[in-house]
Amino acid sequence: MDNWPPRQGSPGLEQVLQPVQQVIDRFGTKRIVVGVLIVVALAWLASGFYVVGPGERGVVLLFGRVVDQTDSGLRYRLPAPIQEHRVVDVATVRRIEVGFRSDAMGTRSIPGESHMLTGDENIVDVQLFVQYLVQDPVKFLFGARQTEMALHSSAEVALRAAAGENTIDYTMTEGRVEVQDRVKKQLQELLDLYGTGLLVTEARLLVVDPPKEVKEAFHDVVRAWEDRERLIKEAEGYAEGVIPRARGEAVQMLQAAEAYREQRLIRAQGDAERFVRVLREYRKAEAVTRDRLYLETIERVLPKTRTFVLDGRAEAGGVVPLLPLKEFFPGQAAVRTEPKGGK
Repeated sequence: MDNWPPRQGSPGLEQVLQPVQQVIDRFGTKRIVVGVLIVVALAWLASGFYVVGPGERGVVLLFGRVVDQTDSGLRYRLPAPIQEHRVVDVATVRRIEVGFRSDAMGTRSIPGESHMLTGDENIVDVQLFVQYLVQDPVKFLFGARQTEMALHSSAEVALRAAAGENTIDYTMTEGRVEVQDRVKKQLQELLDLYGTGLLVTEARLLVVDPPKEVKEAFHDVVRAWEDRERLIKEAEGYAEGVIPRARGEAVQMLQAAEAYREQRLIRAQGDAERFVRVLREYRKAEAVTRDRLYLETIERVLPKTRTFVLDGRAEAGGVVPLLPLKEFFPGQAAVRTEPKGGK
Protein backbone atom coordinates (compact mmCIF):
# COMPACT_ATOMS: atom_id res chain seq x y z
CA MET A 1 0.00 0.00 0.00
CA ASP A 2 1.15 3.56 -0.74
CA ASN A 3 0.50 4.71 2.84
CA TRP A 4 2.37 1.81 4.47
CA PRO A 5 4.58 1.95 6.31
CA PRO A 6 3.15 5.05 7.96
CA ARG A 7 5.00 8.24 7.43
CA GLN A 8 6.80 9.91 10.18
CA GLY A 9 4.39 11.94 12.25
CA SER A 10 1.28 9.92 11.18
CA PRO A 11 -0.78 8.19 13.96
CA GLY A 12 -0.21 4.47 14.21
CA LEU A 13 -2.69 1.66 14.82
CA GLU A 14 -2.00 1.69 18.52
CA GLN A 15 -2.78 5.35 18.70
CA VAL A 16 -6.06 4.86 16.80
CA LEU A 17 -7.16 2.01 19.09
CA GLN A 18 -6.01 3.76 22.22
CA PRO A 19 -9.48 5.33 23.02
CA VAL A 20 -11.11 1.92 22.63
CA GLN A 21 -8.55 0.40 24.93
CA GLN A 22 -9.22 3.12 27.47
CA VAL A 23 -12.97 2.38 27.40
CA ILE A 24 -12.28 -1.34 27.87
CA ASP A 25 -9.94 -0.65 30.74
CA ARG A 26 -12.48 1.67 32.33
CA PHE A 27 -15.64 -0.47 32.08
CA GLY A 28 -14.23 -3.93 31.65
CA THR A 29 -14.67 -6.39 28.82
CA LYS A 30 -17.59 -8.15 30.44
CA ARG A 31 -19.63 -5.03 30.87
CA ILE A 32 -19.05 -3.95 27.30
CA VAL A 33 -20.13 -7.34 25.96
CA VAL A 34 -23.28 -7.23 28.09
CA GLY A 35 -24.07 -3.72 26.86
CA VAL A 36 -23.65 -4.74 23.24
CA LEU A 37 -25.92 -7.72 23.80
CA ILE A 38 -28.53 -5.47 25.42
CA VAL A 39 -28.45 -3.07 22.47
CA VAL A 40 -28.78 -5.93 20.01
CA ALA A 41 -31.66 -7.40 22.03
CA LEU A 42 -33.47 -4.04 22.10
CA ALA A 43 -33.00 -3.62 18.36
CA TRP A 44 -34.30 -7.15 17.85
CA LEU A 45 -37.34 -6.49 20.03
CA ALA A 46 -37.97 -3.14 18.29
CA SER A 47 -38.08 -4.88 14.92
CA GLY A 48 -41.47 -6.26 15.95
CA PHE A 49 -43.19 -2.92 15.42
CA TYR A 50 -44.97 -2.50 12.09
CA VAL A 51 -47.52 -0.12 10.55
CA VAL A 52 -50.78 -1.07 8.83
CA GLY A 53 -52.00 1.76 6.65
CA PRO A 54 -55.61 2.88 6.01
CA GLY A 55 -57.48 0.38 3.86
CA GLU A 56 -54.97 -2.36 4.67
CA ARG A 57 -55.10 -5.49 6.78
CA GLY A 58 -52.19 -7.10 8.64
CA VAL A 59 -51.76 -10.87 8.89
CA VAL A 60 -49.55 -12.15 11.73
CA LEU A 61 -47.78 -15.51 11.38
CA LEU A 62 -46.33 -17.59 14.21
CA PHE A 63 -43.70 -19.92 12.78
CA GLY A 64 -45.56 -19.76 9.44
CA ARG A 65 -49.03 -20.31 10.90
CA VAL A 66 -51.69 -17.54 10.84
CA VAL A 67 -52.55 -16.46 14.38
CA ASP A 68 -54.06 -12.98 14.03
CA GLN A 69 -55.32 -10.24 11.71
CA THR A 70 -54.78 -6.58 12.57
CA ASP A 71 -56.44 -3.36 11.44
CA SER A 72 -54.77 -0.11 10.46
CA GLY A 73 -52.42 1.60 12.91
CA LEU A 74 -49.12 0.97 14.70
CA ARG A 75 -48.95 -2.72 15.66
CA TYR A 76 -46.48 -5.04 17.38
CA ARG A 77 -45.60 -8.70 16.97
CA LEU A 78 -42.81 -10.86 18.27
CA PRO A 79 -39.62 -10.36 16.27
CA ALA A 80 -38.56 -12.74 13.53
CA PRO A 81 -38.09 -15.63 13.25
CA ILE A 82 -40.74 -16.20 15.94
CA GLN A 83 -43.42 -14.13 14.24
CA GLU A 84 -43.70 -12.25 10.98
CA HIS A 85 -46.41 -10.20 9.29
CA ARG A 86 -47.87 -9.55 5.86
CA VAL A 87 -49.79 -6.39 4.93
CA VAL A 88 -52.55 -6.70 2.32
CA ASP A 89 -54.39 -3.83 0.65
CA VAL A 90 -58.12 -4.62 0.92
CA ALA A 91 -59.54 -1.21 -0.16
CA THR A 92 -57.99 -0.67 -3.58
CA VAL A 93 -60.11 -1.77 -6.53
CA ARG A 94 -57.92 -3.87 -8.80
CA ARG A 95 -58.49 -4.90 -12.40
CA ILE A 96 -57.64 -7.53 -14.95
CA GLU A 97 -58.07 -7.51 -18.71
CA VAL A 98 -59.12 -10.51 -20.80
CA GLY A 99 -58.64 -10.35 -24.55
CA PHE A 100 -56.65 -7.12 -24.54
CA ARG A 101 -53.91 -5.25 -22.71
CA SER A 102 -53.73 -1.53 -22.08
CA ASP A 103 -50.59 0.46 -21.28
CA ALA A 104 -49.12 3.89 -21.86
CA MET A 105 -48.82 3.17 -25.59
CA GLY A 106 -52.53 2.35 -25.92
CA THR A 107 -54.63 -0.80 -26.15
CA ARG A 108 -53.66 -3.92 -28.05
CA SER A 109 -55.76 -6.99 -28.71
CA ILE A 110 -54.77 -10.51 -27.63
CA PRO A 111 -56.40 -12.80 -30.23
CA GLY A 112 -55.55 -15.94 -28.30
CA GLU A 113 -57.79 -14.76 -25.46
CA SER A 114 -60.42 -12.71 -27.29
CA HIS A 115 -61.41 -15.11 -30.09
CA MET A 116 -63.93 -17.75 -29.02
CA LEU A 117 -66.75 -19.88 -30.41
CA THR A 118 -70.43 -19.06 -29.86
CA GLY A 119 -73.35 -21.42 -29.57
CA ASP A 120 -74.20 -21.11 -33.27
CA GLU A 121 -70.62 -22.03 -34.27
CA ASN A 122 -69.52 -18.49 -35.10
CA ILE A 123 -66.29 -16.82 -34.03
CA VAL A 124 -66.64 -13.71 -31.92
CA ASP A 125 -64.02 -11.28 -30.65
CA VAL A 126 -64.77 -10.49 -26.98
CA GLN A 127 -62.85 -8.28 -24.57
CA LEU A 128 -63.67 -8.44 -20.86
CA PHE A 129 -62.82 -5.95 -18.12
CA VAL A 130 -62.99 -7.18 -14.49
CA GLN A 131 -62.68 -5.20 -11.25
CA TYR A 132 -62.18 -6.94 -7.91
CA LEU A 133 -61.26 -6.48 -4.25
CA VAL A 134 -59.38 -8.59 -1.72
CA GLN A 135 -62.12 -9.84 0.59
CA ASP A 136 -60.16 -12.34 2.71
CA PRO A 137 -56.45 -11.50 3.19
CA VAL A 138 -55.59 -14.95 4.55
CA LYS A 139 -57.07 -16.78 1.58
CA PHE A 140 -55.51 -14.23 -0.76
CA LEU A 141 -52.07 -14.95 0.66
CA PHE A 142 -52.25 -18.69 1.28
CA GLY A 143 -55.46 -20.04 -0.31
CA ALA A 144 -54.16 -20.46 -3.85
CA ARG A 145 -50.86 -20.20 -5.65
CA GLN A 146 -50.53 -17.19 -7.95
CA THR A 147 -53.96 -15.82 -7.06
CA GLU A 148 -54.11 -13.19 -9.80
CA MET A 149 -53.16 -15.74 -12.46
CA ALA A 150 -55.94 -17.99 -11.18
CA LEU A 151 -58.31 -15.02 -11.41
CA HIS A 152 -57.33 -14.34 -15.01
CA SER A 153 -57.75 -17.99 -16.02
CA SER A 154 -61.12 -18.22 -14.24
CA ALA A 155 -62.36 -15.05 -15.98
CA GLU A 156 -61.41 -16.48 -19.37
CA VAL A 157 -63.15 -19.77 -18.56
CA ALA A 158 -66.34 -18.01 -17.42
CA LEU A 159 -66.33 -15.78 -20.50
CA ARG A 160 -65.89 -18.69 -22.94
CA ALA A 161 -68.64 -20.66 -21.19
CA ALA A 162 -71.10 -17.75 -21.40
CA ALA A 163 -70.28 -17.00 -25.05
CA GLY A 164 -70.47 -20.68 -26.03
CA GLU A 165 -74.04 -21.03 -24.71
CA ASN A 166 -75.48 -18.15 -26.74
CA THR A 167 -75.63 -17.12 -30.38
CA ILE A 168 -73.44 -14.32 -31.66
CA ASP A 169 -76.45 -12.11 -32.43
CA TYR A 170 -77.82 -12.54 -28.92
CA THR A 171 -74.45 -11.79 -27.33
CA MET A 172 -73.98 -8.67 -29.44
CA THR A 173 -77.50 -7.27 -28.92
CA GLU A 174 -80.12 -7.85 -26.24
CA GLY A 175 -78.18 -10.59 -24.42
CA ARG A 176 -75.09 -8.50 -23.70
CA VAL A 177 -76.14 -7.52 -20.17
CA GLU A 178 -77.23 -11.07 -19.38
CA VAL A 179 -73.87 -12.44 -20.55
CA GLN A 180 -72.05 -9.93 -18.33
CA ASP A 181 -74.09 -10.95 -15.29
CA ARG A 182 -73.52 -14.63 -16.04
CA VAL A 183 -69.75 -14.13 -16.36
CA LYS A 184 -69.62 -12.24 -13.08
CA LYS A 185 -71.64 -14.90 -11.23
CA GLN A 186 -69.67 -17.85 -12.62
CA LEU A 187 -66.34 -16.11 -12.05
CA GLN A 188 -67.18 -15.49 -8.39
CA GLU A 189 -68.17 -19.14 -7.98
CA LEU A 190 -64.82 -20.27 -9.39
CA LEU A 191 -62.88 -17.87 -7.16
CA ASP A 192 -64.73 -19.13 -4.09
CA LEU A 193 -64.09 -22.71 -5.16
CA TYR A 194 -60.34 -22.07 -5.49
CA GLY A 195 -60.22 -20.21 -2.16
CA THR A 196 -58.66 -17.03 -3.57
CA GLY A 197 -60.32 -14.63 -1.14
CA LEU A 198 -61.24 -12.24 -3.98
CA LEU A 199 -64.57 -10.45 -4.57
CA VAL A 200 -65.60 -9.49 -8.11
CA THR A 201 -67.24 -6.04 -8.11
CA GLU A 202 -67.76 -5.62 -11.84
CA ALA A 203 -67.44 -7.62 -15.05
CA ARG A 204 -68.03 -5.62 -18.23
CA LEU A 205 -67.88 -6.59 -21.89
CA LEU A 206 -65.96 -3.83 -23.66
CA VAL A 207 -65.94 -5.29 -27.18
CA VAL A 208 -68.22 -7.91 -28.73
CA ASP A 209 -67.47 -8.02 -32.45
CA PRO A 210 -67.57 -10.62 -35.20
CA PRO A 211 -64.49 -11.41 -37.32
CA LYS A 212 -63.20 -8.56 -39.48
CA GLU A 213 -64.32 -10.23 -42.71
CA VAL A 214 -68.02 -10.05 -41.75
CA LYS A 215 -67.86 -7.25 -39.22
CA GLU A 216 -69.81 -4.70 -41.29
CA ALA A 217 -72.63 -7.16 -42.01
CA PHE A 218 -73.01 -7.94 -38.33
CA HIS A 219 -72.93 -4.25 -37.49
CA ASP A 220 -75.78 -3.72 -39.95
CA VAL A 221 -77.75 -6.34 -38.07
CA VAL A 222 -77.01 -4.63 -34.77
CA ARG A 223 -78.03 -1.23 -36.14
CA ALA A 224 -81.25 -2.68 -37.52
CA TRP A 225 -82.00 -4.23 -34.13
CA GLU A 226 -81.30 -0.92 -32.39
CA ASP A 227 -83.58 0.91 -34.85
CA ARG A 228 -86.29 -1.68 -34.16
CA GLU A 229 -85.96 -1.20 -30.43
CA ARG A 230 -85.98 2.58 -30.83
CA LEU A 231 -89.15 2.49 -32.94
CA ILE A 232 -90.80 0.19 -30.42
CA LYS A 233 -89.91 2.58 -27.61
CA GLU A 234 -91.19 5.55 -29.61
CA ALA A 235 -94.45 3.71 -30.35
CA GLU A 236 -94.84 2.79 -26.70
CA GLY A 237 -94.17 6.38 -25.72
CA TYR A 238 -96.72 7.62 -28.25
CA ALA A 239 -99.26 5.10 -26.96
CA GLU A 240 -98.57 6.18 -23.41
CA GLY A 241 -99.33 9.75 -24.48
CA VAL A 242 -102.37 9.07 -26.69
CA ILE A 243 -104.25 6.59 -24.51
CA PRO A 244 -104.42 8.80 -21.38
CA ARG A 245 -105.39 11.77 -23.52
CA ALA A 246 -108.16 9.74 -25.21
CA ARG A 247 -109.36 8.54 -21.85
CA GLY A 248 -109.40 12.10 -20.57
CA GLU A 249 -111.34 13.28 -23.59
CA ALA A 250 -113.81 10.40 -23.14
CA VAL A 251 -114.33 11.33 -19.50
CA GLN A 252 -114.75 14.97 -20.52
CA MET A 253 -117.34 14.06 -23.15
CA LEU A 254 -119.23 11.89 -20.66
CA GLN A 255 -119.26 14.71 -18.15
CA ALA A 256 -120.41 17.18 -20.81
CA ALA A 257 -123.17 14.77 -21.88
CA GLU A 258 -124.28 14.31 -18.29
CA ALA A 259 -124.28 18.07 -17.78
CA TYR A 260 -126.32 18.56 -20.97
CA ARG A 261 -128.71 15.83 -19.82
CA GLU A 262 -129.16 17.48 -16.45
CA GLN A 263 -129.67 20.85 -18.14
CA ARG A 264 -132.30 19.46 -20.51
CA LEU A 265 -134.07 17.70 -17.66
CA ILE A 266 -134.17 20.84 -15.57
CA ARG A 267 -135.40 22.89 -18.56
CA ALA A 268 -138.02 20.27 -19.41
CA GLN A 269 -139.23 20.20 -15.84
CA GLY A 270 -139.42 23.97 -15.84
CA ASP A 271 -141.35 24.02 -19.13
CA ALA A 272 -143.70 21.34 -17.84
CA GLU A 273 -144.35 23.27 -14.62
CA ARG A 274 -144.89 26.45 -16.61
CA PHE A 275 -147.31 24.64 -18.94
CA VAL A 276 -149.19 23.26 -15.94
CA ARG A 277 -149.48 26.73 -14.41
CA VAL A 278 -150.69 28.18 -17.73
CA LEU A 279 -153.17 25.31 -18.05
CA ARG A 280 -154.57 26.05 -14.60
CA GLU A 281 -154.94 29.74 -15.47
CA TYR A 282 -156.46 28.80 -18.82
CA ARG A 283 -159.11 26.67 -17.15
CA LYS A 284 -159.98 29.53 -14.84
CA ALA A 285 -160.53 32.01 -17.73
CA GLU A 286 -160.22 30.35 -21.09
CA ALA A 287 -161.01 33.38 -23.29
CA VAL A 288 -158.70 35.76 -21.44
CA THR A 289 -155.89 33.24 -21.30
CA ARG A 290 -156.28 32.39 -24.99
CA ASP A 291 -156.12 36.06 -25.96
CA ARG A 292 -153.12 36.64 -23.71
CA LEU A 293 -151.25 33.70 -25.21
CA TYR A 294 -152.09 34.91 -28.70
CA LEU A 295 -150.84 38.42 -27.95
CA GLU A 296 -147.64 37.14 -26.30
CA THR A 297 -146.93 34.96 -29.33
CA ILE A 298 -147.56 37.86 -31.73
CA GLU A 299 -145.28 40.12 -29.68
CA ARG A 300 -142.56 37.49 -29.79
CA VAL A 301 -142.88 36.74 -33.53
CA LEU A 302 -143.70 40.05 -35.21
CA PRO A 303 -140.52 41.95 -34.25
CA LYS A 304 -138.52 39.38 -36.23
CA THR A 305 -140.55 39.80 -39.48
CA ARG A 306 -141.22 42.50 -42.04
CA THR A 307 -144.96 43.20 -41.87
CA PHE A 308 -147.27 45.02 -44.26
CA VAL A 309 -150.84 45.72 -43.17
CA LEU A 310 -153.21 46.66 -46.03
CA ASP A 311 -156.86 47.35 -46.30
CA GLY A 312 -158.50 44.09 -47.12
CA ARG A 313 -161.67 45.65 -48.47
CA ALA A 314 -161.29 45.80 -52.22
CA GLU A 315 -163.33 48.29 -54.21
CA ALA A 316 -165.96 46.54 -56.31
CA GLY A 317 -164.58 43.18 -55.28
CA GLY A 318 -161.31 43.69 -57.20
CA VAL A 319 -157.86 42.54 -56.28
CA VAL A 320 -155.64 44.81 -54.17
CA PRO A 321 -152.99 46.33 -56.47
CA LEU A 322 -149.45 45.10 -55.96
CA LEU A 323 -147.34 47.88 -54.53
CA PRO A 324 -143.51 47.72 -54.19
CA LEU A 325 -143.63 48.76 -50.55
CA LYS A 326 -140.17 47.35 -49.77
CA GLU A 327 -138.63 49.88 -52.15
CA PHE A 328 -140.50 52.73 -50.47
CA PHE A 329 -139.56 51.72 -46.94
CA PRO A 330 -136.17 49.99 -47.08
CA GLY A 331 -135.13 50.86 -43.52
CA GLN A 332 -138.37 50.07 -41.69
CA ALA A 333 -139.23 46.70 -40.24
CA ALA A 334 -143.01 47.05 -40.88
CA VAL A 335 -145.50 49.33 -42.57
CA ARG A 336 -149.00 49.45 -41.22
CA THR A 337 -151.82 50.82 -43.33
CA GLU A 338 -155.00 51.54 -41.44
CA PRO A 339 -158.24 50.64 -43.09
CA LYS A 340 -160.56 53.48 -43.97
CA GLY A 341 -162.37 54.68 -40.96
CA GLY A 342 -160.03 52.82 -38.58
CA LYS A 343 -158.07 54.30 -35.74
